[in-house]
Amino acid sequence: MKKLFLLILIFNIMLNVKAYGKENFFIEAKNKYDEKQMEDSKFLFQRNIVFNPKDFKSYLYLAKIYNFEKNEFEELKNLKTTLLLDPKNEDALQMLINIELEKSNFSEVIDLTKKFEIICSKLCNKTKEMKERLKEIEAKGENKE
Repeated sequence: MKKLFLLILIFNIMLNVKAYGKENFFIEAKNKYDEKQMEDSKFLFQRNIVFNPKDFKSYLYLAKIYNFEKNEFEELKNLKTTLLLDPKNEDALQMLINIELEKSNFSEVIDLTKKFEIICSKLCNKTKEMKERLKEIEAKGENKE
């Protein structure tokens, strides 16, 4: 009976250590990101994804890093993954709207803005700003013609 108890105890300790290690990658990566150490934080976020593939926060921060690096393809890929895992993520949706605005993809921007208005809770003030940017870009397009 003592052996069984000891075996269960060791197994639980191993699980707790492994779970701590997963979270520790994200915390360390976020600290590196806050310190503007982009390469180190990118590596740690990717490492966190290996151990915790459903961690939408890691994908979101990778998208922010790729935005900083001006790598739109990787940024878009990570934003879409973030929204796949967390469809109500306001930060990812706002970043995606900005990309679509830069591409002048107005129909997509309108659809995404409507979705953003429905889910917004902390970034609702950005809705007005996005609509104004859309109007400015549309007005510039009309002036060119």
